Amino acid sequence: MNIGIDHGYYAIKTRHFSFPAGITVYSHEPYTLQNTLEYSGKFYVCGTGRQPILRNKMENDNYYLLTLAAIAKEIKQRGEKTECSVKLAAGLPLAGFGREKKPFREYLLRSSQLVCFKFEGIPYKITIEDVKLFPQGYSAIAIHPELIQNEPSVLLMDIGGWTVDLMRLDNGVPNASTCRSLELGMIRCIDETKEQVRRDVGLSVTDAQVERVLAGKPCSMDEDARSIIQKQGRLYTERLLSAAMESGFDLKAIPVVMLGGGAAVVKGNVSEQDGLCRVFVLIDDRVNAEGFERILGQFSGGVSKG
Repeated sequence: MNIGIDHGYYAIKTRHFSFPAGITVYSHEPYTLQNTLEYSGKFYVCGTGRQPILRNKMENDNYYLLTLAAIAKEIKQRGEKTECSVKLAAGLPLAGFGREKKPFREYLLRSSQLVCFKFEGIPYKITIEDVKLFPQGYSAIAIHPELIQNEPSVLLMDIGGWTVDLMRLDNGVPNASTCRSLELGMIRCIDETKEQVRRDVGLSVTDAQVERVLAGKPCSMDEDARSIIQKQGRLYTERLLSAAMESGFDLKAIPVVMLGGGAAVVKGNVSEQDGLCRVFVLIDDRVNAEGFERILGQFSGGVSKG
């Protein structure tokens, strides 16, 4: 079975799921088994808030443990056997792809031995046969090739939790010399927004509330706080577009494909006055994971069912 996983700073994404990348460890069984991974004698509740930013995701075992949780969720969703072999398809930003490819593959692969764990009380015996790594952002084009059809040059803007990865495609091929990674992801936007609300109206709003208002969804909240959050969303968008222009991309000359968890926020805050050439927005934050899986399926002669 092929399983695509997008290991984000803010969330872990698979073809069917997106859950926060936070993880909390317990020595004893926690109050609920929901989203709980039992591995090597410890219990880990996965998807609780977000973990501290790691410059190197391989610094500890958190992303490996979250990978096991993601595998279990996909197996259950697809109705597959809990004892099986899987091939993982994951991604890295193109800017650091060559540097991180080998160590990240080894980090996820570990060994060809069975990995035994429980997730939500169900025992799993998994053999990770292989790990294939693909460029983030570009993999989404495997799902939506129509976006670059008849376009000689396109900018891919993958708006993640911590970084915004930029890459220009010329005639459908990534131009490696144009890759940039900006530390302007949604975590920065949310943290600065919460601080502004505290400063102006003295309220401590949550990440979830800020996300919901930024996405234009209904949420019970003080109207002054809501107005500040909406204003911060526009300021973040202006800052991001300005940073992209400063990185050498003329957004008034070439179309932009936006994807990632922050794409919906930016879409809702782009206005006519920005004068952008053309914007395509992929709202579903699971599109990278689905793209990884689609490409791996093409390599191995088939696409996983489910």
